[in-house]
Amino acid sequence: MDSLLQSIADFIARNAVWAGALLGAVTFMESLAVIGAFIPATGLLVAAGAMVATGTLDPMNVILGCVTGAVLGDAVSFWLGRRLGVKALRWPALVPHRRKLAWTRLYCRRYGFASIFIGRFFGPLRAFVPLMLGVLQMRNRTFQTGNVLSAFVWVLAMLAPGYLAAKGLARLEAMTEAHGPTLWVLGGAGAVVLIVLAMKGLKARAARRDPVLAGATRD
Repeated sequence: MDSLLQSIADFIARNAVWAGALLGAVTFMESLAVIGAFIPATGLLVAAGAMVATGTLDPMNVILGCVTGAVLGDAVSFWLGRRLGVKALRWPALVPHRRKLAWTRLYCRRYGFASIFIGRFFGPLRAFVPLMLGVLQMRNRTFQTGNVLSAFVWVLAMLAPGYLAAKGLARLEAMTEAHGPTLWVLGGAGAVVLIVLAMKGLKARAARRDPVLAGATRD
């Protein structure tokens, strides 16, 4: 998986003009029901943030592309849920996830509008929340408002670690005249470790505080 991510990131760097469209396609697929669980968008967005910091990619192109993809992906999943109702939950691809869907249904009923925002940041939830909110017949205007706002928050939050790490490395290199590639490797590894630890910490804290959220985010 790491080699695949690196290959995609290298391709995006070589085709900077199309970075927004390419990253948008990734976030679109990552936001689709079920399929999203297998798309490594988070790692790519961290890498894209670093490339924005170094001037390789245009920030507005990346942000607009990613937000558009995330909004459209959730909108499609929501529309399918509204259109098909409970029939959508009987898809063969969803059969292995019945337990998670049951928890997600409880989660969506409890948190309502807020579930759109929270779901963006938890991998297991992200693939099911829009579909479930559609099945529960949330008002379209309500969902789309949360969809657009949460997409901006999520994209900026995913880009930030790579961006800040790259900026910090550039300053450190200027101050210490250290070897650039070594700093990139150390800084990149540190950023990934911090992100993973932070997400695990948030997930564990949620599990302790709320059994419904814990069940919905359990892998």
